[in-house]
Amino acid sequence: MLPGQARLTRSQDFTVAMRGGRRAGRPLVVVHLRPAQPGAEGAQAPARVGFVTSKAVGNAVIRNRVRRRLRHLVSARLAGLPVGALMVVRATPAAAAATSAQLGEDLDRALVRLGVSR
Repeated sequence: MLPGQARLTRSQDFTVAMRGGRRAGRPLVVVHLRPAQPGAEGAQAPARVGFVTSKAVGNAVIRNRVRRRLRHLVSARLAGLPVGALMVVRATPAAAAATSAQLGEDLDRALVRLGVSR
């Protein structure tokens, strides 16, 4: 479970992360990462993460299952994220049939492409 201070909750933050950050696409997930801006509000705050699972992923039960798995995987990697960064993890439709191990592997590869080592 992600701690409250590590969650993206405002739609403005999702927009900033997705439009102003770097993107790494993988078959199961697309990760958008925006590093903290120098002098910006929250630059010293912990990294915050949000999740996007569209209806293309599946019905509500499947979307929630995928989101829960991704939350668990990201919580284990939270310490390795840059301080003050905003990250959005978007699940692709293929994520519905993937195992947690496959999701974790794609997530790790996307983070490496973005320069975040685990």
